[in-house]
Amino acid sequence: MKHLTLIFLFLYSFSAMAQNKPAYVLYDGKGKKVSYEKMTRNLLAKDVVLFGEYHNNPISHWLQLELVKDLQAKRPMVLGAEMFEADNQDALDQYLRGDIDGKGLDTLARLWKNYKTDYAPLVNYAKAKGLAFAATNIPRRFASGVSSDGFEALDSLSSQEKAWVAPLPFPYDPELPGYKNMLTMMGDHTSPNFPKAQASKDATMAHFILHYFQSGSLFLHFNGSYHSDNHEGILWYLQQQRPELRYATITTVSQADLKHLDKENRGLADYIICVDEDMTGTY
Repeated sequence: MKHLTLIFLFLYSFSAMAQNKPAYVLYDGKGKKVSYEKMTRNLLAKDVVLFGEYHNNPISHWLQLELVKDLQAKRPMVLGAEMFEADNQDALDQYLRGDIDGKGLDTLARLWKNYKTDYAPLVNYAKAKGLAFAATNIPRRFASGVSSDGFEALDSLSSQEKAWVAPLPFPYDPELPGYKNMLTMMGDHTSPNFPKAQASKDATMAHFILHYFQSGSLFLHFNGSYHSDNHEGILWYLQQQRPELRYATITTVSQADLKHLDKENRGLADYIICVDEDMTGTY
């Protein structure tokens, strides 16, 4: 009996320490702690959810897969991601249908270096469940052209190439804080065309989200947090075209202290995944 009591006390103490040293804490936009279950219930009522990640953060990637599983169990879903460029949609579809294997996808598509660890689980889940997965991003080479020469770089694209970009010309508001901050952050190492390249990505991702959106289904999109923070970027373009849809955003931040959400992180999104800053990156 004495041994059982000691084991119980050890397990209780270990559990308490784990609870007092969380890897992440979930907050709402106002900085109030919120449960994963409550967030999930609220997201089920939306049409489009933008999940902003830190590309190398394992907590973001783990929660993405868990969220897909939990939401898909209760609603039809469509997935999409910044990490696939629109001209790779055919290769992605071939993989989802089983026409090619993982090696074939790696050959035909431009996969990110952390694909196997961070995004393959999402794609493979979509494959197993028969979910559509949209390649939403503008081809990188086109965005690079905008960064160098402005939106005019897109005018010379062929008809086929323009099919992989948001319909031209798309709106652009250089006064949006996110775009203005990009110029400030980069200082002397940038030009007014740099945020235009970001806008070309945001506009194109919004375009393909709406292209693949299915009425009655929930579209869950994965993107870098800056593409949807402060309800700008992709969301701004979505609301320009389909203001009647119900949207929600998630973002990821890192802090040394998880007990409270830092003031500068409040309002970034509807839900904020606050991760310990000592969390090991996936690359």
